[in-house]
Amino acid sequence: MVFEPPQRLVRALGETAPHGDDWLERLPELVRQAVALRELTVERVQVPGGRSSLVVLVRTAGGTPAVLKLAPRRARPEGERAALAHWGGRGAVRLLEPPPGPRLLPRSTGDTPVDGEGPPSTEGVLLLERLHPDVSVRSLPEARALLEAAETLRRLWVEPPEDHPFETVAERTGRQAAAMRASAATDPEVAPLVEAALTAREELLAAPPEHRLLHGTFRQSKVLSGERLPWLAVGPDPVVGEHAFDLARLVRDRVEDLIAQPSGATTTRRRVKRLAESLEVDRERLRGWTLFRAVESGVRARRVGREQDAELLLEFAGWL
Repeated sequence: MVFEPPQRLVRALGETAPHGDDWLERLPELVRQAVALRELTVERVQVPGGRSSLVVLVRTAGGTPAVLKLAPRRARPEGERAALAHWGGRGAVRLLEPPPGPRLLPRSTGDTPVDGEGPPSTEGVLLLERLHPDVSVRSLPEARALLEAAETLRRLWVEPPEDHPFETVAERTGRQAAAMRASAATDPEVAPLVEAALTAREELLAAPPEHRLLHGTFRQSKVLSGERLPWLAVGPDPVVGEHAFDLARLVRDRVEDLIAQPSGATTTRRRVKRLAESLEVDRERLRGWTLFRAVESGVRARRVGREQDAELLLEFAGWL
C-alpha cells in the first residue's frame, strides 16, 4: 500500500509537534499494522482530511464500510474513544470495536498515561462506522445548518461516567489561559482582548450551572450525514463542564462569512441569542465562553504564524 499523509495534516501537526515527536514518520507503518490486524481493505485516504488525525475509508473483512482513524497522543485519541463508547452511538459516530481494557487516560496534552501505553496496533487507532465524509451540515443553508448542528449537540450532553478520565473545562482552559498570558506579555496588541477573555473565564468558573460530558470541539464540519440518523457528530475532544462552553464554538462557525458582512457584529449577537434560547443556555454565559474561546484560538493562531486566521478570530472576539 503506497501511502502519503495529506499535506493539511502534515502542516497542522508540524505547528504543534513537540521536540522529538516522530509520529508522522511512523504513520505509514502504523497504518499498515492497523489494517493488517483488522483484515481491512483500504479504499482511500480522506483528503484534505483533518488537522489532527488521519482518516482512511476502509471495508471490514465482512465487507462493511468503515473508517479507520489514527491520531497522535497529543490529539487525545483515547479520550475520544472513551467518549464515543459512553455515547454508544447516541448523536455520535459509533465505535466498531470495543475499547481496550481499563486504563488511565492522560488529562492533558503531553501527559504520560499511568497505566501503560498499550500496543502500537491499538493506541491512537479507532475503527468507526462509515458516515458520508463529504457531506456535513455546512452543506445546508446557514439557518438550518445551525439548527441541525445544535440539535445534534443536545443529544451528546449526558452525565459523564463515574470516575471519568476526561479533562474538566477548568483544567483545559487553565492551560490555555497560561499560554494566553504569555502571548499577551510579548504582544501588547492582543493584551486587552486577552485580559477581557481571562476575566470572563474567572467569572464563569465561579459558579458553573451543570456538569456534563461535552464534545469539546464542536462545529458544523463535525456533523456528518449518516444512515442511522440524518446527522451524527464526529471528532470529539471530550471535556466535562457546562453546556455553554460546548455551544460557544458553534457561535463563530463560518467566521469568514460573518467578518465579510457589513452587519457581522449584529448577526453574531443575534446568533448568540438564538442559540442560547434554542438550547436553554444562559445568554451571558454563552457570550462569555464565546469570547474566551475566540480569543484563545486567535492568539494561538497568531503564535504559530497563521496571521489571517488570527485576524479574523480577534476581530470577531472584539464584537462580543
